Amino acid sequence: MAVAATVPLASREDLSLAYTPGVATVCERIAAEPALVRDYTWVGNAVAVVTDGTAVLGLGDIGPQAAMPVMEGKAILFKQFGGVDAVPICLDTKDPDAIVAAVTAIAPSFGGINLEDISAPRCFDIERRLDAALPIPVFHDDQHGTAIVTLAALRNAARLLGRDLGDLRVVISGAGAAGIAVARMLITGGVDPARLAVCDSRGVLAPGRTDLNPEKAALAADTRPRGGSAADALRGADVFIGLSGGRADVSAMAPGGIVFALANPTPEVHPDVAARYAAVVATGRSDFPNQINNVLAFPGVFRGALDAGASTVTPAMKLAAAGAIAAVAADDLRPDAIVPSALDPRVAPAVAAAVAAAWRA
Repeated sequence: MAVAATVPLASREDLSLAYTPGVATVCERIAAEPALVRDYTWVGNAVAVVTDGTAVLGLGDIGPQAAMPVMEGKAILFKQFGGVDAVPICLDTKDPDAIVAAVTAIAPSFGGINLEDISAPRCFDIERRLDAALPIPVFHDDQHGTAIVTLAALRNAARLLGRDLGDLRVVISGAGAAGIAVARMLITGGVDPARLAVCDSRGVLAPGRTDLNPEKAALAADTRPRGGSAADALRGADVFIGLSGGRADVSAMAPGGIVFALANPTPEVHPDVAARYAAVVATGRSDFPNQINNVLAFPGVFRGALDAGASTVTPAMKLAAAGAIAAVAADDLRPDAIVPSALDPRVAPAVAAAVAAAWRA
């Protein structure tokens, strides 16, 4: 990564405009009308990519320094696909209060905050608090980016198979940040909560369990109340969505179903095995068809939010993003092509336009 200027500095006049004395006029204008910072500085096109290094990829809690390569990678994806300037910020604290304070303090420098690789359940509270405190979009991509692309993929898979989302029996394996967000997003998108089972390492989230954190307990109350193991839930299910990294046996699912084994680098079930039992298979990997990749979502989401001057990312904006991703692939649906390629140049502009329109609406 590097920083590049957008104005010339080839003459004394250039220097006097870009810095002193000319810059003082801009400062005075912004001091009088703070909202002008979006027009006269990079703030209207800048996002902070913030982590504490506690949940980095599949590597876990490896610390803020070791998290930097992922944050840099995220920043170049923002620039490449969304034209958004992003800065990686790795915080040397795991204290939610300190994280909220730090991000709140730096927020005037940015038009949006992308939270990344912060462990659950702390990430839910951190995002909620920052979203309430700041007048700019706050978006935890591990949650919402995953959820947006998963909903887009499931919509297209169901369409390809001639199924309705509300009729599908869905099992989600994994009740961390991504699993809970995907469950909420699928319900918003049309999956019947009574036909949705979310599982953690101890089985299906159900109201009778006493070992659930508040996020899991709330989801248990809103979804299929019957308990049991993940294997019990999978018996006769139409859809399996893996977000756990554990192993899964999909052989007892209903025939002609859908398997999204999204753990990286090792899916919950190998795609070749899943294909014996399911009509549509997706993974999180780039070397298999149907990659469920967050890069399909976050550059366009922030591009649209910044363009529209949004102060938050609403459920309607997330649904609009999912719909736009699904629409890009809809004209040429195949079992091995239910989502666009991560490199498809049509995706980010389509998502941005849909997100901006949803905010304005």
